[in-house]
Amino acid sequence: MFDMLFAPTWSPYIAGAGIGILVCLSFLMCNRPLGTSSAYAKAWGLLEKAVDPAVEEKKEFYREEIPPRVDGVLMLLPGILIGAFLSAALSGQLHLSLVPLLWAGAFGNNAILRVVVAFLGGIVLAFGARWAGGCTSGHGISGTSQLALSSIVSAACFFIGGIITAFLLFHGSGV
Repeated sequence: MFDMLFAPTWSPYIAGAGIGILVCLSFLMCNRPLGTSSAYAKAWGLLEKAVDPAVEEKKEFYREEIPPRVDGVLMLLPGILIGAFLSAALSGQLHLSLVPLLWAGAFGNNAILRVVVAFLGGIVLAFGARWAGGCTSGHGISGTSQLALSSIVSAACFFIGGIITAFLLFHGSGV
């Protein structure tokens, strides 16, 4: 069983069952679906609160929708990063690179361009996730497990958009 932790790939059935258990535990223990898009709003709210302690009273968004608090949703972010790092390190697949080979093949080795595009892409992704009322994990995992039509449509659009974007960006790079 523990050998799986050191494998470069995991069985999709075991990983899927594990994610399903996490979704159930999230509903049972926290009374909320598993997702991370609101964590970014919470993190920004905590930064604003550090500058202006009264920001929560001033902004309806923080009062009504997403209060700037450290909670399980916010802690998912470091958990995802730490888990990804540990998974890559334990499986021997950890290779830190500022400019991945796929990117370099399509756009060159300019690290500044890579960082700027990644940063801007993250902003667009976060904006889209909030606009859609949830992120890929919220819609794709929690929403589809509840058979929510909006989540099924959103997840399908995520895949279609990802395929189109990858095709447009990397079509000429031999991928």
